[in-house]
Amino acid sequence: MAKNVTEKKVITEKKSNNLKRQGVLYFWSALFVAYGIIFCYIPLVGWIMAFQEYKPNTGLLGSKFVGMAKFTRLFSDPMFIRVIRNTLAMGVLNLVTTFTMAIVFAILLNEITHSKSKKVVQTISYLPHFLSWIIVTAILHDALSSTGIVNELLLKFGIVKQAINFFAHEEYFWPIVAFANVWKETGWNAIIYLAAITAIDPSLYEAAAIDGAGRWDKIKYVTLPGIKPTIIILLIMNIGNVLNAGFEIQYILGNGLIQQVSQTIDIYVLKWGISQMDYSLGTAAGIFKSAVSIVLIVICNQVAKKHGEERLY
Repeated sequence: MAKNVTEKKVITEKKSNNLKRQGVLYFWSALFVAYGIIFCYIPLVGWIMAFQEYKPNTGLLGSKFVGMAKFTRLFSDPMFIRVIRNTLAMGVLNLVTTFTMAIVFAILLNEITHSKSKKVVQTISYLPHFLSWIIVTAILHDALSSTGIVNELLLKFGIVKQAINFFAHEEYFWPIVAFANVWKETGWNAIIYLAAITAIDPSLYEAAAIDGAGRWDKIKYVTLPGIKPTIIILLIMNIGNVLNAGFEIQYILGNGLIQQVSQTIDIYVLKWGISQMDYSLGTAAGIFKSAVSIVLIVICNQVAKKHGEERLY
């Protein structure tokens, strides 16, 4: 009996000491949990608006319940179907280009042996991430204007006979959006792949070199398998953001001539949910985006699990 009491006291003392040593960690963890609850979960109460004819003057409790009427209106609206197509197309294009380029850039950067040159290139590459989309779109607009540098080069080398109005032709808009995302985010996205590459055991490269492997063989048989778990985890997470194709660049660069391909779900929500004060419709569109994101993540996670790859849970 006395032995059990002593063991309990020892365990209690250990827990108390751990709490004292890690008190700061518990404190900051509590702050992050509170932040998530306050700003991520409590606002979900507002989803009730999607099932109501919400009126600001009556609030959530006083607004009329209309069931799935707002969702029915959404999916019967040809404009909403079109913006789903635009959002999905740009989201997939952004995912493929930014995801692939980040991996390629990280591998190429890792091949630079001169440390100072490597740091300079890496610093320059992730600086665009800190630019706002307003600045990025202004640069794009100037570069692609009729008198911009792109048209000047095309005319100088005889590729075209007259300047192209890139923002008047629908076929150019999606590639422009993809290019902007690649230019802005490639360097920043490559950081995590560089970290994964540095975690690879150097002896693997030495063994490959002894076996006569060249640079390409080292990349193919050592680097890529080494960062494969990181690639799969990030791919699963990024697939959930396919419908988050963006808002700023489409809203700023879009115009009446290309609105058939430039409008996204976020712009639709702004136009009909906020500008027209139909908050219920905007909320329904937001729920649709969230539901699709969850479904995509679950499906991709299950596929990874089935094939024995890294997964989120």
